Amino acid sequence: MQRIGLIVNPVAGMGGSVGLKGTDGNLEEARRRGAVPHAMERARITLTLLSQKKDLHFITCSGAMGADILNEAGIQEFEILYTFSGQSSARDTQAAARRFREASLDLILFCGGDGTARDIFEVTGRDIPLLGIPAGVKMYSAVFAIDPVATAALVSESDNKNFKDSEILDVDEEAYRSGVLKTRIFGIARIPAIAGKLQAAKQVYEEPDEERAKQEIARFMQEVMLPDTLYIIGAGTTTEAIAHRIGVQKTLLGVDAIKDGVLVASDVDEKTLLDLTGREKEIRIILSPIGAQGFILGRGNQQISDRIVRRVGIKKIIVVATPHKLRETPVLYVDSGDPMLDQEFGNSVQVISGYRIAQRKKINQS
Repeated sequence: MQRIGLIVNPVAGMGGSVGLKGTDGNLEEARRRGAVPHAMERARITLTLLSQKKDLHFITCSGAMGADILNEAGIQEFEILYTFSGQSSARDTQAAARRFREASLDLILFCGGDGTARDIFEVTGRDIPLLGIPAGVKMYSAVFAIDPVATAALVSESDNKNFKDSEILDVDEEAYRSGVLKTRIFGIARIPAIAGKLQAAKQVYEEPDEERAKQEIARFMQEVMLPDTLYIIGAGTTTEAIAHRIGVQKTLLGVDAIKDGVLVASDVDEKTLLDLTGREKEIRIILSPIGAQGFILGRGNQQISDRIVRRVGIKKIIVVATPHKLRETPVLYVDSGDPMLDQEFGNSVQVISGYRIAQRKKINQS
């Protein structure tokens, strides 16, 4: 019988769709902007799949930090080891982790983002393996499954004792919100290891040829961008190069909207995109996958939600990446929040990687 500790951060990821680039320290602002929780739904997908596995015993927290979602998933036999009141916080996560550390667990399964991973690891260290259901905004650490379905597969197979070391990254939240990405390794955790089910840590590429490759992509995109068409442009230095080529100052780590070479809206949230896409007839989305991780959607660009993608259409998404990034990124992933939509992307996508050059890249489907 596997003993699985479950910790859910019910407010994880709330800053994503409203363009806050993170929820830590910004929960009230996220709520003011109309953000709604989605971590519980992502945890529910994983736990519903695990409800059919009879050799798991869950140890969890009260209410929204675990017990509620276990009940919703049809898992009624579990042990509550930590009880909290009011709105849960990082202190509750760490207090629960301290209780779990003494409970002879085989694995701590958590639902949240990088901040939740750091909170737990700070208490448990390498004593207990970790695995994250991805529900945050960025999730640059390598302790997360690629999506909630893959998480269930990893938990199901974690009893084979096949674990590996993976990085937990610490992101400077204030710098990130200002458009600067600063990361450091916070710790090295043990996680279950199954090929194709885990995401890699975020990487930034700074080879000499990178800048030239970005400029070649930008030159080509400038030629093919259509008039009277709204372009929703995702985060990253490659998409930034495209915007600069047409004379627009882009938000490096945000999502912007451009039409006819003019910035329509900067650092937009999902609500703004819904408004814009409701008024425009011709729309395209330009995205660049996260280095090494390979996510087209679902990491750092939750403003471009499944609702936006369905409104625009998958065939009107343009993916761009430099040749070096593609070499270092074995496969691509889509985690839009809607598993059915993710499947509609198919098994591969064309990626523009230079001036009139494209590669077809595999999309991993969990």
